[in-house]
Amino acid sequence: MKLSHLSETLTGSEIVKLGGEIREKIRQGERIYNFTVGDFDPSIFPIPKELEDAIVDAYRKHFTNYPTAEGNLDLREAIASFTKDTEGLDYGPNEILVAAGGRPLIYAMFRAICDVGDKIIYPVPSWNNNHYTHLVGGDHIVLEAKVENNFMPTAEDIRPYIKEATLISLCSPQNPTGTTFRKKELEDICDIVLEENERRGDAEKKLYIMYDQMYWHLTYGDIRHYNPVSLRPAMRNYTIFIDAISKVFAATGVRVGWSMGPSAVTSKMKSILTHVGAWAPMAEQKAVAYYLGNREDIKKYLSHFKNEIEERLRRIYDGFMSLKKEGHAVDAIAPEAAIYLTIKIDLTGKKTAEGKILNNQSDVTSYILNTAGLAVVPFYAFGADRSSPWYRLSAGTCKKEEIDEMISKLKEALRKLS
Repeated sequence: MKLSHLSETLTGSEIVKLGGEIREKIRQGERIYNFTVGDFDPSIFPIPKELEDAIVDAYRKHFTNYPTAEGNLDLREAIASFTKDTEGLDYGPNEILVAAGGRPLIYAMFRAICDVGDKIIYPVPSWNNNHYTHLVGGDHIVLEAKVENNFMPTAEDIRPYIKEATLISLCSPQNPTGTTFRKKELEDICDIVLEENERRGDAEKKLYIMYDQMYWHLTYGDIRHYNPVSLRPAMRNYTIFIDAISKVFAATGVRVGWSMGPSAVTSKMKSILTHVGAWAPMAEQKAVAYYLGNREDIKKYLSHFKNEIEERLRRIYDGFMSLKKEGHAVDAIAPEAAIYLTIKIDLTGKKTAEGKILNNQSDVTSYILNTAGLAVVPFYAFGADRSSPWYRLSAGTCKKEEIDEMISKLKEALRKLS
């Protein structure tokens, strides 16, 4: 059956494909350390009890009708207050748009800004930029980020393509890497965007930045989160933020997200979502509006939540460093933020005990899954070159008692190679 060009050319998610293979192994009784999913195990990381109670209470009060298209006013006011207090960003309710998590907002933002054939700049590895660019018929300008920059794009990476671009898609803390922009790096990107928009004047379409900061509360040690508007106030006219409760409160299934930006853009995003209908449910909106006002409860929750995530990331990092010290072909980037650890498993060309050569990174991924039971997502699933030996490891479903066991199983698998 012949369908639309879009549906015929849309590629499936590598992560979903890998997830299906992992679920089948678990179903058959295999011991799998599943660090693939960018989600949380609610038995380990439940949502805040106060938020849970507020959701239940909202349903009991029969908040079950349609919300307003842009998000309920009480929630947008709560987001405005919370964002000003925690990040110093001053946005009014008319500059905030609420939807069912970040994805509908990202799609609406791409649709509102980009025409077919517009050049869209994004780094790889990164989450889903290739798919959103395809959905709007954009021209992919793909920047292969480098390990020496912690897989974050730089102004010099962007500069050669900036004069023809319509959108730069950025994320910090970054999914899949768990790394962040340093202040100077982000300032340099802002400066070239402002310079380019000054050059364009009033006749040309402006250049915008989508700034996905879904994980910004989850930074560790001395790492600080930076955003374009705080660093360069003039970027307010050209920055669209994507944020949500999904990661900060382990509430991926609650589906409340928001975008902040120039009202000229967010109003068009609203019009698009009016037809798509991807609204956050009424009861959840009421509950989040209430919960965001409870600053002390939020601080208490985040203190425990961040400590638990960081402990897992650092223990796994230390395990990889011990394997590296023993001479194994692995590496990792020290934890910075989010729920992810960037790890390296560089085994291409190695021979298994059965005499099979690991010819490519797909073979490596299969080997560590089948031999060590370690399930992680290769960076090529996030648009990087298929030969990349780097992976995303997610700690959101990690049990602390599994960490030493997993490292031991991986060591055993590495020792079997020659």
